Amino acid sequence: METENADELASSTAATLLPLASAAQQPYVSELLSFTLDRLNKEPELLQVDAERIRRQIQEVAVGNYRAFIAAADALLAIREEVSSIDKHLESLISEIPNLTSGCTEFIESAEQILEERKMNQILLTNHSTLLDLLEIPQLMDTCVRNGNYDEALDLEAFVAKLSTMHPKQTLFFPHRIPVIQALVAEVRRTTQSLLSQLLQKLRSNIQLPECLRIIGYLRRIGVFSEYEMRLQFLRCREAWLTGILEDLDQRNAYEYLKGMINCHRTHLFDVVNQYRAIFADDTSGSEENYDSGLLFSWSMHQITSHLKTLKIMLPKITEGGSLSNILEQCMYCAMGLGWVGMDFRGLLPPLFEEAVLNLFSKNMATAVDNFQLVLDSHRWVPLPAVGFPASTIGEESQEDVTPPSYLMEHPPLAVFVNGVSAAMNELRHCAPLSLKQVIAQELIKGLQAVSDSLLRYNTTRMLKDNESGLFLQLCRAFIEVAYPHCATCFGRCYPGGVTLILDAKNLYDGIGRLLTVSSSRELPKTVSNAEEKTITENGDMPALENGATSDADKDQKSPSLISNEKQHSEGEAEQNN
Repeated sequence: METENADELASSTAATLLPLASAAQQPYVSELLSFTLDRLNKEPELLQVDAERIRRQIQEVAVGNYRAFIAAADALLAIREEVSSIDKHLESLISEIPNLTSGCTEFIESAEQILEERKMNQILLTNHSTLLDLLEIPQLMDTCVRNGNYDEALDLEAFVAKLSTMHPKQTLFFPHRIPVIQALVAEVRRTTQSLLSQLLQKLRSNIQLPECLRIIGYLRRIGVFSEYEMRLQFLRCREAWLTGILEDLDQRNAYEYLKGMINCHRTHLFDVVNQYRAIFADDTSGSEENYDSGLLFSWSMHQITSHLKTLKIMLPKITEGGSLSNILEQCMYCAMGLGWVGMDFRGLLPPLFEEAVLNLFSKNMATAVDNFQLVLDSHRWVPLPAVGFPASTIGEESQEDVTPPSYLMEHPPLAVFVNGVSAAMNELRHCAPLSLKQVIAQELIKGLQAVSDSLLRYNTTRMLKDNESGLFLQLCRAFIEVAYPHCATCFGRCYPGGVTLILDAKNLYDGIGRLLTVSSSRELPKTVSNAEEKTITENGDMPALENGATSDADKDQKSPSLISNEKQHSEGEAEQNN
């Protein structure tokens, strides 16, 4: 009894001492507790023997069944990899399910859209011919514009405008828009702009009133311009046409350019004003200026102002008096013709031509004085042979002719100066405004004064020998007695009573007179061997002296013209009118 109690106590104690033993190890633990001490001492050896035996058995089994172990290990590894791959694919499948759902939704929507487009294509196929006709409208309209069929082109434009009204753009009240109609409208608008440009270009060409009426009618159908803008465009285009004509003229020749400009304005300005009044003759107020705000009046004033500005610029470039006279005559004729349409500008012409005439005469006089100075500076004081002509030649000359005295050929500086004055008078006689009589006279006197001053300056600055001094004094006397009266006579042929204006300024050669008086003690050669005084009755019966220098052998001969180019043919009434 005591022994059993001791075993139970030992087993309970062992159970409490080995709390970590699993349920499978509890029987063995209970068995160990039942062993004696000797048996317990032998237990490790027995366990070692069993372990060795089991190890040998395991090795034998492993050796005998190694292929099965290897296959099992491979199968386990493959299963593990497959399970991992399946897990990954499942995760990918789970993540792709939303995409699959959205793809299905998109497919359904695209299928509906395709069905809608198929329906639209069926409708398009049904209306193919109508759409084709509509799409060909821009090309057809462009062809009409190119061929000049403006009525048909405007009919097509009106048809497209009607379509645009029936099918407006997308708005709040019209949520649907038709792109074809909008594209058609845009193309037709571009073609309309081309039509507008072509019509305006026609207005810039040489067209008559019927064509102008048709073009304005087309512009009104297009409806781009208001009535005032249309009037303005008409005047602008016609002005561009006139400007083109003037630009084609050669501006290098001032005379030809002015002739062309005057002829252009005389004919075309008159036509443009008449065309304007005929086309826009719908003024109900009875006053054209009230309707178009003075547009035609302003345009006409602009054209006249431009005409006068061109005259002011180009007239100084004309160097011939006959050309100036011709231009003045054409300007007067042009202004008189334009007077029928209220554009008479004859009253504005005199100041321009007076300035041109004065500039031309002043330039010619300055040239004469300069040439005199050049010849005087280079003159060699040697006696020249006397020049004489048969006396009968004087009787054959008309009293209206003013020929330079042949005596001046003995004094080249004076001959050059008189030639210059004759040239200036020849240019002046074609166009001699009466309002410039005093001014022209002062210019002539100014030139004579310059010659007188030049002679005095020459006498002061030059040292002359006795014989040279005598020839110089002869030249001075010839200037006073021959050249000066001749210049006055020439001026009198251009202006009535002009001789008096020149001869009244005798004080201009007082210095030369004093020089001759001081030198009177010297023995001077006889200036005019057989001087003849001829009274020339002209505009107040003013006498003019004409001295002819003759030799002793030719005392009875008188002198005709000096140089034929310097003759002045004064046509009485024509010169006075100019």
